[in-house]
Amino acid sequence: MRHARRRVVRRVTRLAAVGGLLLGGAMVTRAVASEPPVPSIGVPYAAKPAGGTGSDLVSRLGASRTAGSWVDAAGRPVVAVTDEKAAAEVERAGARPKMVSHSMQDLKAATRTLRSAPRVAGTAWALDYRSNQVVVRGDSTVSAADWSRLTGVAERIGGFVRMERTEGTFTTRLNGAQPILSTAGRCSAGFNVTDGTSDYILTAGHCGPDGSVWFADDRGRRQVGTSLRGSFPGDDYSLVKYDSGRAGQGADVVSVGNGKGVRITGLADPQVGQRIFRSGSTSGLRQGEVTALDATVNYPEGTVTGLIETDVCAEPGDSGGPMFADGVALGLTSGGSGDCVAGGTTFFQPVTKALSELGVKLIVAAQDGAGSGPAPAPSASQGAAAASPGSSVPVSGADVSSLLSRLTDPRNVGPGLLVIAGSLVALVATRWIRAEQDRKAYRQYYSATWG
Repeated sequence: MRHARRRVVRRVTRLAAVGGLLLGGAMVTRAVASEPPVPSIGVPYAAKPAGGTGSDLVSRLGASRTAGSWVDAAGRPVVAVTDEKAAAEVERAGARPKMVSHSMQDLKAATRTLRSAPRVAGTAWALDYRSNQVVVRGDSTVSAADWSRLTGVAERIGGFVRMERTEGTFTTRLNGAQPILSTAGRCSAGFNVTDGTSDYILTAGHCGPDGSVWFADDRGRRQVGTSLRGSFPGDDYSLVKYDSGRAGQGADVVSVGNGKGVRITGLADPQVGQRIFRSGSTSGLRQGEVTALDATVNYPEGTVTGLIETDVCAEPGDSGGPMFADGVALGLTSGGSGDCVAGGTTFFQPVTKALSELGVKLIVAAQDGAGSGPAPAPSASQGAAAASPGSSVPVSGADVSSLLSRLTDPRNVGPGLLVIAGSLVALVATRWIRAEQDRKAYRQYYSATWG
């Protein structure tokens, strides 16, 4: 029975997670065979930092007197300040001050100047609060002439702009060369969200334009949902509406492989120095640290701003996957450089901004005490047990089997099959034609990958 259960989990992982889809709301990931043992899942970020104190102090003291905050190795908030009075206020609040030469106003002015310069694909910059610098990186595709011109811009700004060349290429973490679940490319699902009427998968915007149809198999037979209301470039988020309208059981769980998952109980903005985890359909579960905020990346497809910079690795196909800590949703995988062998830099779309712009709410686990969680909305899961942030939950074979059977139910294949109102016939026909076109293109383009 144990071996049979493992086969079921592996089967669902191959059909769903590699394609970046949520089976009933539980994102299942495929770990690479050579990947090192995954970290403890019980409470991924065991000690929550007092990061909120740092953020609150920065907000209260203002951009002219501070230059960001971060969490040190001991979990204590550190605030960069530009004057002694601000330092004293930080100490009284229980945080540690660090005197710096350049304020947040200076750092932001530098990024505006960089943004106004001629765009160079393959470059990125972010605010490094700990060094009190703006770090500009250029990947291997940036020519010597372009790098020289950008270096000239940095020199005119001042010595607090640091220029670095990096290995690899800054790309979105999308891969259209391997078996995928959409003609737009293979991605990973992030989190389940709801607008109160319908449920959606929140994923990366570059995964596909509005109208992209997603399937749960490489033959295009099991349709799951359709992309809509995305933003890319500029931002990097989109919604995939479930054809059934509901995420179903397990909508508040992010599965991380080996039959385990993490309950999502809320959302927040991360802190520099915070230890984080991210999961993706190519490289599985990985851990790292937030290294900078408010990052700008000039992808070949366009510029994305306001991203979270981390040192966690990611690979093509991990796009859209969730970043979380202590059961709290933080970001969606956008792109980066390197891989999980050599390492690299990975950028994430903040979840808070995506939800605000889209007007949806995160589906979270029920907790003891109404309104006790950090999420902006109560759980949309019915009958879910009370859960502590980041608590480990089993993803049993029975649960996975029921999710798979629900996904493959013919009633979920396409929207509008039971429409009886004559006024909706044209709309249903239009959507059906679009799905059939995507399905045929999917089969034709990826026929070589059929088993």
